Amino acid sequence: MAQKSKKIHTEKTSLHARNLHRERYDFEELINSQSELSKFVFINPFGDKSIDFANPDAVKALNKALLKHFYGIIYWDIPDGYLCPPIPGRADYIHYIADLLASVNDEKFPVGKEVKVLDIGVGANCVYPIVGHREYGWSFTGSDVDPVSINSARQIIDKNPSLEGAIDIRLQTSSKHIFKGIIQPAEIFDVTICNPPFHASLAEAQAGTKRKLTNLGLKSGAKPTLNFGGQNAELWVEGGEEAFIRQMVRESAEIANQCLWFTSLISKKTTLPGVYAELKKVNAFNVKTVEMAQGQKVSRFVAWTFLDKETQKKWANERFGK
Repeated sequence: MAQKSKKIHTEKTSLHARNLHRERYDFEELINSQSELSKFVFINPFGDKSIDFANPDAVKALNKALLKHFYGIIYWDIPDGYLCPPIPGRADYIHYIADLLASVNDEKFPVGKEVKVLDIGVGANCVYPIVGHREYGWSFTGSDVDPVSINSARQIIDKNPSLEGAIDIRLQTSSKHIFKGIIQPAEIFDVTICNPPFHASLAEAQAGTKRKLTNLGLKSGAKPTLNFGGQNAELWVEGGEEAFIRQMVRESAEIANQCLWFTSLISKKTTLPGVYAELKKVNAFNVKTVEMAQGQKVSRFVAWTFLDKETQKKWANERFGK
């Protein structure tokens, strides 16, 4: 981790206080961890070291370095064309989830393998389980509808001894269901997380990629790579993220007592009213919207529980201990 005395003026104060990525990337240290990153690093017009964030190979090399340097991951790779996520933002969601669990546990975030987390749409990258296990020691189950993603995630786990026994990967065989077929009848989870596909169609996903490329200063003639990697199931779903999350809400009501908190990231503010309406229909006991800021981008997740205050407290006492 970069030394704060040298980089205090570059601290990213918008990130969560426990996020290991609050300081600007120390490319010298990252290259020491992952030498292949060196060929992608250059001096930008401001005199700082950087990479081309529109180059999927450069972003993949950066992720390998970050995961090795900060989380001890000796092997990490994804198939060509699959989503290569920004690690700092992924870590933020995990840290805010820890705060959510702490909110029912006398403000003490629970640690250890007894804490069970379900990651809906774990993806080929398996980043949320990696960060959550390495930071808090939690046990994860990751589900996905894509067999290639499932195989990739399993390979990452198998090739990292530090992840052994910590992450279970399950194939969702029905594209119409989210929890059904994944959570077993007597199975308990403390929290579910999800980064849902947020576009409603392939065309919408491609338009979003063009905007991102423009924001990064690429010429309009540049060949776009969908979201710098990303398969259909990762980027779009019929009805967009609102339809997906509303289905998640409906299914969560059927397993109301098997999970303390259900959560999902929400990319678009316009999605919120529909999700709130669905949560009202299923009589969720408590609903929270948590905002997270990464630089100029503001993201958020919605969390809901069907358990009343007394049951929440009992759950925390029994499962998290003191």
